[in-house]
Amino acid sequence: MALKVELKPGEKLIIGESMITNGNHRARLFIEGSAPILREKDIQTVDSADSPAKRIYLAVQIMYLEQKTDTVRDEYFKLIGQIIEAAPSTVPYVTEISKFIIAGNFYKALKEARKLIDYERTLIGHVSASNPSLPE
Repeated sequence: MALKVELKPGEKLIIGESMITNGNHRARLFIEGSAPILREKDIQTVDSADSPAKRIYLAVQIMYLEQKTDTVRDEYFKLIGQIIEAAPSTVPYVTEISKFIIAGNFYKALKEARKLIDYERTLIGHVSASNPSLPE
């Protein structure tokens, strides 16, 4: 069964190692195969990875797109060590991400990494709310 993807004008999509940019009109694509696919809203760039959880997401995204861990394995372990040290309550999230990576299910690891970003945002919100002098 094909994956149906609808793209807005100018929206980007990564399929495998290729970036696809839609033209000026809405487009509907039907994609068959097993290449990794990411919509623009799910793509983390180096420039936008401005928090520990987003940097973890970026590392997992690279694993997903390359379908291997070799390139970012050491960086991933360094990043999870840092986030756990700073916020021990992130352990369950990191554990789930790592389980999926070990199983080779990088897409599910990416979805769990998105949950870690949401959780980090919640933590930062609580800290900012309890200390009004901190910028949000």
